[in-house]
Amino acid sequence: MREQAIFAGGCFWCTEAIFQSIHGVLSVESGYIGGHVSSPTYDQVYSDTTGHAEAVKIEFDPDLVSYDDLLDIHFATHDATQENIKDGVVRSRYRSALFPTSDAQRIAAEQGIARAAAELSKPLVTKLEPLAEWYAAEDYHQNFWEKEGQENAFCMMNIPAKLQKLRNKFPKQASDA
Repeated sequence: MREQAIFAGGCFWCTEAIFQSIHGVLSVESGYIGGHVSSPTYDQVYSDTTGHAEAVKIEFDPDLVSYDDLLDIHFATHDATQENIKDGVVRSRYRSALFPTSDAQRIAAEQGIARAAAELSKPLVTKLEPLAEWYAAEDYHQNFWEKEGQENAFCMMNIPAKLQKLRNKFPKQASDA
């Protein structure tokens, strides 16, 4: 059995690297969702005029990892208290958002937001957004951490610490992180 989850939480390179390191995740695709431009390019999304968020579409086996676990991992590995910010720059493409693919996921997402909010010392800014058209990012964004992210200064500044947090907080879910 396979399910999909779609999460946005800052740069998709970082989010992709986290979810690719979870036992039970079958695939992760970086892309764009939630905007008003059809078939956007990275340059268009980067301009912050499309309304799209950088996001990941996760295909997972719910017998091996639950949607609730994915939610908890998502909240633990990105800053859901800073609205639309990456490196101190405000951009809506970096917003923290969940795009439930079913009514059951919407209910679980509401509960996940409540769990995360109870653990945080600052207000949570993650929004539930309606499922919208998904647009895969360009090929060079896919599997970025594995392909060239370990030579990218931004990735090296952020991803290793996120992967360590994953291993420490979710050792049963983390696979070769």
